Amino acid sequence: MLLLVLSVVSAGSYAQDKRLIPVTRYPSRMKDTATKVRQDTAGETDLNDVFQYIFTKNYKPAKNDIIGRKPIISFVPAVGYSLQTEAAITLSGNIVFRDSPGTKISAITTSMGFTQRRQFTLPVLSNIWTTNNSFLFVGDSRFYIYPQSTYGLGSNSDIDDKQHMRYNLLRISEVAYKRIGGNFFLGAGYRMDDHWNISYEPPRDGGISDYLVYGATARSLSSGFSLNALFDSRDISVNASKGFYGAIQYYNAQTWLGSNSNWQSIVIDLRKYYRFPASSDNVIAFWSYDWLVLSGKPPYLDLPSTSWDPYSTTGRGYIQSRFRGGQMVYAEAEYRFKILTNGLIGGVVFLNGESFSAAPGTKLESIQPGFGPGLRIKLNKASKTNLDIDYGFGNQGSNGLFLTVGEVF
Repeated sequence: MLLLVLSVVSAGSYAQDKRLIPVTRYPSRMKDTATKVRQDTAGETDLNDVFQYIFTKNYKPAKNDIIGRKPIISFVPAVGYSLQTEAAITLSGNIVFRDSPGTKISAITTSMGFTQRRQFTLPVLSNIWTTNNSFLFVGDSRFYIYPQSTYGLGSNSDIDDKQHMRYNLLRISEVAYKRIGGNFFLGAGYRMDDHWNISYEPPRDGGISDYLVYGATARSLSSGFSLNALFDSRDISVNASKGFYGAIQYYNAQTWLGSNSNWQSIVIDLRKYYRFPASSDNVIAFWSYDWLVLSGKPPYLDLPSTSWDPYSTTGRGYIQSRFRGGQMVYAEAEYRFKILTNGLIGGVVFLNGESFSAAPGTKLESIQPGFGPGLRIKLNKASKTNLDIDYGFGNQGSNGLFLTVGEVF
């Protein structure tokens, strides 16, 4: 269970989602979007208001404002528990700013963590917008020391076939997007995933694991270029109430760039949001995330896998890496609603399903469902950022707590 969360924010700061592209309209509508955010959150209460009310005499909530050019720093230290980490200490923070009044919000975000499983994680994510939203630069750098289990290939794998692994990971990824028109962008990028000091324990029953059959190595390296397309008409990406998001990434790993092998993949990420009922603040959201190996043989740890999407949020109900394979097809629906009228506490119910093939080129296997309820605690009313506390259930007795900042999708 969640033990403690402390929200520490500088004056006028905004704790925001790690994905952090909070405003997604092009410049001619930027002012209208900011005004709409202030109207939607007028009279609401967030966690900072609660702390200030308790510890500050005669406290009055500050008026909501939009983010200006001056950098704003926020962080949230926490002690908690999750299915993947067991007990964990994390420090999540960001720097947000706007290049000019008509430009979308830029952000650099990190979340350093130490866990009971002796994991250390240090991701640094960035979304940098240039003047007039002409270009968007998206970065994803990570350093992990990561003991973690694998369960074999395909979505028919058995939870009792757990095989313990340990490895270090260094990821360097950068994509540059150019706005073509409206909410549509095209881009290209580079990504490297270097896994080293890979070790594993043989199966307890003495059998041969899928990992050994696929190809066990002490190190694996994937390095290649990507082609990217993006369309984003959401009102606010951190907590959208309407709009559509679509992103496609084609990735081509090549030996001449250092990869162990040549291989290609594609990721298709689609999301749609509706107010339901239309006159309420409640939202029903739909998500499809398909991650497919097109050709070649990626290293085992670079295959599509549960909760290895960029923000580690697929497959609530299952531990990270529970399913892995050459193809991943995933869908989720979530209903989000207020519990308190002041917006401080909300709730969700969610249902997801995922199917994996085994090795690349094989057929998809059974659909594994996940479902559960969740609470939302308003960290910041200006950015509509929530602390998410979800409890998910899956097949074969899988269940656990899932924590994140900002909506899952």
